[in-house]
Amino acid sequence: MVELTEEELDRVADTAIDALQGILKHFDVGEVTIDEYEGDEGELILDITGDNLAILIGRHGKTLDALQFIISAITTRTLGFRYPVVVDVEGYKNRQRQKLESIAESAARRAVSQDRNIKLRPMTPYERRIVHLALRNRDDVETASEGEGSARHVVVIPR
Repeated sequence: MVELTEEELDRVADTAIDALQGILKHFDVGEVTIDEYEGDEGELILDITGDNLAILIGRHGKTLDALQFIISAITTRTLGFRYPVVVDVEGYKNRQRQKLESIAESAARRAVSQDRNIKLRPMTPYERRIVHLALRNRDDVETASEGEGSARHVVVIPR
């Protein structure tokens, strides 16, 4: 992970928030608040709160994933370097993260107790990363990503 000064971190946050506010003008979401904080893995998290935000999440979080991709691309291009930025809406991704961590732990227990590989459903790169991180400190399983494109998934492998 790249260590940034406070000024550089402020520049990342300002750039990402400006881009996000510019995009949100095109949605009918009314007044919103964007809170920024640092995540467990050193990423910048921008959490949007407001009244009419379901449209920003979209079906299965697809709109939110696209919004995050665009904000990351704009931030990287503007600053000339990549820094992880997560866009969330009222803690939606945090709840999804907890759900994925629970699925990962359950799959790990099954892999060990049944002594076989457990394939999880296809996931986005962000979701796969959460699963890998959730299980990285376990000695009894390892994880690998398999498949191509939208069929890419995590396999939990007993050791």
